[in-house]
Amino acid sequence: MTTIEKSSPKSSAASGSERDVRRVAMASLVGTTIEWYDFLIYATMAGVIFNQYFFPKGDEFVSTMLAYGTFAAGFLIRPFGGLLFGHFGDRIGRKPLLVLTLMIMGVATFLIGLLPTYDQVGIWAPIMLLALRLIQGIALGGKWGGAVLMSYEYAKPEQRAYYASFPQIGLAIGLCCSTGVVTFLSYALSERDFVSWGWRVAFMLSIVLLAVGLFIRLRLLETPEFAKAQARNEVARVPMLEVLRDYPGTILLGWGARLIDGIVFTIYAIFPLTYLVNVAKIPRTTVLMAITAAAFVLIFTIPYAARLADRMSRKRLYIIFSLINGFVTFPALWLMQYSGSALVASACIVIVLGIIWAFVYGPQAAMFCDLFDTRVRYTGISLIYQIGAIFSVSLTPLVATALLQANNNQPWFIAAYVSAAGIISAICVALMKRVP
Repeated sequence: MTTIEKSSPKSSAASGSERDVRRVAMASLVGTTIEWYDFLIYATMAGVIFNQYFFPKGDEFVSTMLAYGTFAAGFLIRPFGGLLFGHFGDRIGRKPLLVLTLMIMGVATFLIGLLPTYDQVGIWAPIMLLALRLIQGIALGGKWGGAVLMSYEYAKPEQRAYYASFPQIGLAIGLCCSTGVVTFLSYALSERDFVSWGWRVAFMLSIVLLAVGLFIRLRLLETPEFAKAQARNEVARVPMLEVLRDYPGTILLGWGARLIDGIVFTIYAIFPLTYLVNVAKIPRTTVLMAITAAAFVLIFTIPYAARLADRMSRKRLYIIFSLINGFVTFPALWLMQYSGSALVASACIVIVLGIIWAFVYGPQAAMFCDLFDTRVRYTGISLIYQIGAIFSVSLTPLVATALLQANNNQPWFIAAYVSAAGIISAICVALMKRVP
């Protein structure tokens, strides 16, 4: 074991004042809310609009898989964004990269709202859609690490899980906003108007959010922990090489820990838009309202879970709820598909995604930050989070769609898939030595 692995996250440089910490945390929250809105509005539309308008018509299963394939592409490129922005984040600071990633994300999302359809330009439609999705993925790959570190490195050691959870809350608000906007447009417009032009409004709103986010992020200062490392000339020259040299086992454990988080999120926040609509015959608006309600609940359960992680143990909490998230999928999917009640199906989404999932996602950011020293932390957590997203979030809609078809539209293969992920994640976190 190296001396780096023996060091404690509590031996970090001095934190900022309570007022500074709160200001940075709120700025990170607003910024990540905007970026997650941009990214998730695509996920919401993948199985609703893009499968109809950006790919050749014919087999619905094939067009849906192609739409989810472009969704997955955004995650496949995220590690490149994480490594690119992580390198410069560890070299020149956290703040400049936050501003740049926000601009890239906002512009790409706005342009998706202007894209022509397959009927208008043929093969160029999916090509342009894929290109903008890749740009989104690069931006998101770089932004998460910086937002988390701004909060984590400003906070006192005993409050780090709580403040590092603020960018995580941004996911909940971004999901709430994205599904909420789509729900409103679906309700306010006729089906014909929504699929013709209404969905574009959700993407074009991003330009307004971009202006708000830039105003807030440009007012931030660099974290005192990174500033001290920079003053001491302790900045890594090639952070990626140091991470691969000193933390190979840590990276593998982080990828395993990430499985349950990403898979559960996808099963209850993205996949239901095709699964419940096509198999359980629940109206799309009802499913969107349930996901929006779950996202709203997450705004409160994520910080609560993070507070609890600061008080008891990040490791213990993550292990327990990795297993719970895995095995609760059997009764949850059974009720969602066979209860015959849209209310019961909606309640399952709210309970699992809005409450149970929060207890892994809330403490996750601080847990990953604990694993690395300041000089390589941006690169390290980006590598775990973004490559971990490939194995969990990006592939899950494709895997779940295939498992559902292989099981004759029965949910048991999907439930077994989620349960296996919970077991693997629990084992990986149990093996992490630096996590309190």
